Parts: sequence; C-alpha cells; structure tokens
Amino acid sequence: MIDRGGTTQRFAGALAGVALVLAVSGCAGASPSATSSSAASATLQTSPSSPSTSVEHKAPTWTTTGSMITPRLQHTATLLLDGRVLVAGGDPADGTGPLVSAELYDPDSGSWAATGSTREVRYGHTATLLRDGRVLVAGGYGDIGPLASAELYDPGTGSWTSTGNMIQARAYHTATLLRDGKVLVAGGSVYVSGAPTASAELFDPTSGTWAATANMGGVRAGHTATLLPSGEVLLAGGSSGGEAGPSGPDHLATAELYDPNSGTSAA
Repeated sequence: MIDRGGTTQRFAGALAGVALVLAVSGCAGASPSATSSSAASATLQTSPSSPSTSVEHKAPTWTTTGSMITPRLQHTATLLLDGRVLVAGGDPADGTGPLVSAELYDPDSGSWAATGSTREVRYGHTATLLRDGRVLVAGGYGDIGPLASAELYDPGTGSWTSTGNMIQARAYHTATLLRDGKVLVAGGSVYVSGAPTASAELFDPTSGTWAATANMGGVRAGHTATLLPSGEVLLAGGSSGGEAGPSGPDHLATAELYDPNSGTSAA
C-alpha cells in the first residue's frame, strides 16, 4: 500500500528547502554565476580576514635627523623645487660675525652638504623661492648694519650672483612672492639702532631691479607677511620700535592688507 500522505508531505518539505536556498542566494531562479557572485560577496562581507575600514591614527612624533655642518641662527631656510632645503647665512655660535656659508638638506638621506657661499655675510635677511627655481636673498644685517644688497642662488650650479640693490637697506623685513612673479619687500629695521620703516618695494626677477611701491600704514619690523588667495598680502604684528609703555613692549597687534593691483596698503 502506498503512503501517499507521507510522500506528499516529504515532497512539500523538499520544495520548501529549495525555496529557502534560492531566497538566501538572492532571487529564485538565479543563474549559477549570479548565485556564485552573491555567495562570494557574502563571503567577502563576513570573512574575518577582510581588512578593517577604520583608519588608525597615530600620535605626532619628532625624530632626530642629520645636523647642519655649521651652528647658526637668524638664517633662512628655503624649500627648493627638487625637494631639498637651502639654508643660508645667519649668526654663528662663536660670535665671530655673520656667515656667508650655505648648505643643502637632503630629506631622502637626512644629510647636509655644503653649497656655494653667499657673496656677503648676512643674518636677519629674507630668502624667497622664485618661479624659475632660483632663490632671492635680500637685506639683513652685515658687519656694520642693515644691507641693501641682494643676490640670487642657482640650484643648478650651486652658485650665487649679485642682483640689483634694494632702494632701502633693511633687516627683519618680509619678502613675499606675488602672483605675477614679483617679490614684495616690506618694512624692517633700517638703521643700526633697529628703527623700523614703513617703506615697501618690488623686485622684478626679469630685470633684476627694484621699484618703490606704496608705504605701509605704519612702521613695523619683525612682522609676518602672508599671500592670501585673493592675491593680497596680509601684514601682521611686529615692532614699532618705540619705547615700552604701560601696556608692555612695543609689540603690535595691528594688521594691514597690500593690494598689488592698486599698489596700496590699507589698515
């Protein structure tokens, strides 16, 4: 005698199992390739060996790198187009007077190598990377006071050449590369006494000459200059060179903007 009821129940159970498998694989009647892909996807999502999507943040650290050949302060450091750093001039540790030596830092090896010396001793000067890869060094203190001289470093030859002198000898000024490739020099100390100036001038790398531009709204030295996205230059802080008062030294909180299009400065 055939047990039709039991057979019917077993057949229904088998169909239910098939439906469950198809549902897990993504859709009923899916192709073998689609089923395999879905299964692989599920495996990738659930595999313990899958890389974590979280980013591990490490604390900032400092590490020692190679020491300069010569101890110095009030020098300049300029990132060159090839990734090396040019350090030039400065005041030595032995108090013998400003330096003419310069050296290059190689970040790949962490080492320093001597390069051509500047044509004049100087510290408290500025160094500006020009568009063509040369470096303009200007002003600073020499043996007897502020300098008007400027010179250019060529990374290709490792040598320095003189260029036009600034209109005003100065130190502790700022030098900013403008969008048109000229360099704005502003403020600084103009006497041995350290008295600051409000004067500003522009260096033209094409001709190697300087031209006066609008004075700042007030005298300042030891300030900062920042090129803004608008092309304007923000000058901030510094010293006015005056005597200390009830509120403390002559440190400035004032700031002003230089507009290269109009050649004016506005507080």
